[in-house]
Amino acid sequence: MPRLSAAWLAGIAAASLITLILLGLAWELWLAPLRPGGSWLVLKVVPLLLLLFGILHGRPRTHRIATLLVWPYFAEGVMRAMTEPPPAATLAALEIFLALLLFLATAFYARQAGRA
Repeated sequence: MPRLSAAWLAGIAAASLITLILLGLAWELWLAPLRPGGSWLVLKVVPLLLLLFGILHGRPRTHRIATLLVWPYFAEGVMRAMTEPPPAATLAALEIFLALLLFLATAFYARQAGRA
């Protein structure tokens, strides 16, 4: 099985993080907010924004932190996919996918960067 290079893993991690941030903003402000007109739940993207600089600069420590910080987003996606109607359930399924992709990319990047 071919291995992905550290550059590819960093790119996948950055893309999934940015997409997860944009999804969180769009979800809670326009697509399916808990309350009409938007919700304070949009603040859930703040921890992801704190990771953005380190992920974009390929810092292994930030990637290790991201592997731990991504699990609440995965849990929220699972809970909302099972309990909310279709527009929000579809967004929750996308959140689950992005959270898993971010976890895998950051975990493998941190592993490869630790070896170097």
